[in-house]
Amino acid sequence: MNSPAPSANAAAALLKVRMALHSGDLANARAQAEAARRAFPGDAPLADVAGDLAMKTGDPRSAEAHFAAACAVAPQVAEYAVNHAIALQQLDRHGEAIAVLARHEASGRKDARHASVRAMSERALGHPAASARWYDIALALEPSRPRALNGRARLALERGEADALARFDRALAVSPGDADLWLGKAQALEVAGDTAGARTIAEQIAAQAPGYLAGLTFLAGLRLAAGEADFTAPFREAAARAPQDATIAAAHIETLAGLDYAAEAAEIAAAARRRFPNEAHFALLEAIHAGSAGDDARAGDIFAGLADNSPLRYLHEARHALRGRDPEAVEMLLARVLAADPWNISAWALRGMAWRLAGDARADWLHGQPGLVQFCPLAGREGLIGDAIAALRRLHAGSAMPLGQSLRGGTQTRGILFHRIEPELAELHQAIRATLETYRDALPPLDDTHPLLRNRETPWQLLGSWSARLTGGESGAGDYHTAHIHPQGIISSALYLVVPDAAADTEARRGWLEVGRPPPDLRLDLEPLRVIQPREAHLALFPSTLYHGTTPFGAANSGAAERMTVAFDVVTSNEGQA
Repeated sequence: MNSPAPSANAAAALLKVRMALHSGDLANARAQAEAARRAFPGDAPLADVAGDLAMKTGDPRSAEAHFAAACAVAPQVAEYAVNHAIALQQLDRHGEAIAVLARHEASGRKDARHASVRAMSERALGHPAASARWYDIALALEPSRPRALNGRARLALERGEADALARFDRALAVSPGDADLWLGKAQALEVAGDTAGARTIAEQIAAQAPGYLAGLTFLAGLRLAAGEADFTAPFREAAARAPQDATIAAAHIETLAGLDYAAEAAEIAAAARRRFPNEAHFALLEAIHAGSAGDDARAGDIFAGLADNSPLRYLHEARHALRGRDPEAVEMLLARVLAADPWNISAWALRGMAWRLAGDARADWLHGQPGLVQFCPLAGREGLIGDAIAALRRLHAGSAMPLGQSLRGGTQTRGILFHRIEPELAELHQAIRATLETYRDALPPLDDTHPLLRNRETPWQLLGSWSARLTGGESGAGDYHTAHIHPQGIISSALYLVVPDAAADTEARRGWLEVGRPPPDLRLDLEPLRVIQPREAHLALFPSTLYHGTTPFGAANSGAAERMTVAFDVVTSNEGQA
């Protein structure tokens, strides 16, 4: 008797897998699928169902391999490509996801699922216009598709589109229980100037979903903007409603620390250590913030007893050693961080401080070479700055001081500035990119051992962009940026659009940019490596491994007191968003 054909055997194996899945035994179904894949490696439907089961069991890496195999065997099947793209998205490989989908672009324009998945990856890669086009295709085909409605509403908010609020309402009509959509509506209301409406929704979200951290953070920001001293109360109230949720305490700590409330953050961490004895990271958080608050003995005792061997622990213990002016200990600790992540910007920033403290010549190599810090006139047409200022003032009128940023006073625009639809901002973006090439041309030579110069010849793009506006503070005490770094980039920046009159005083140096001064919590008496007097239409560019901040300036007796900048971080083109 003849044996069954291989295709029949594969079909029988697939049927067994589907029967196991239908019975609800997910683990058994996946085990059978994996065995069938080994027996029939060239069968596309088996590869696809094995990928689906891997996704359902939280294994996107295996799923991606299975879906890739299905696409290789049956490249004409568009559904396999969409499944493959979704797995790639789970692995944060959005460029590859788009490449997979592009092979079926013609048919994808007639498939709402394909279009929605493509839109998600375009958005993740920082291509908002392309993302909007694909979401619009998906919604034209399937107007009630929840993910497309959500993603398109988010894009409208991020890009400053006038119909953002209406888009959130349409999405909520389809998914009325989605907390993320309600938060989006609250954010859209705030942008539209209805802060009372925004707060009402935010308070309802916090009451009904106390573990939804994005909602708590937004509500805390509204309270901060309203001038409430106890702006982090939503976290405390949420913890009372959900006492077993350790993530609420972690977010509470982060929010306090982000605005220099280090001592308070340390106390919340200490209380969380007692409530959650099995959550070891709270000990690290207490050590971090106790040290920032000046309680070095307490921080040292906790660091000494930590069992945590993560790079994050060693990075913060290096900060603690730097406060103690022990550059040898700093170097030893940072070596452990850099062994795991050789180009960690935060580690290199601390290393630079330690080298300066020790008088090590490598400090000059890292930050002292001519051309690393530049102050360049902005490329662009006459009148561009004025047009950009007018557009940005409109945005700042509806903005607030953000949580967790360097700003101390004033306002900062929301989201990614250069993803917005205003033509003046698109033109400003292009002028900045042209100026970046001037900066590149004047850099020292390529150096594969240097955290910036190793990328001297690689393509660059922008990761994030925003505008900050300071007005000196109502009391005249002064607004400023505290010393900080942006650890996601390789180059940081400050483009001056409006400069306060006080900045003209070369003795007082009010509102000037200090590059290389240590942050206050390190308590080091090192002077800045460069002090830059602001000048309109000029762009300061420097390695992201350099701490930077501004001196305060106030309104009292100083004439016009407005300082408006645009800032961004530069990354290599395969690391971030445009």
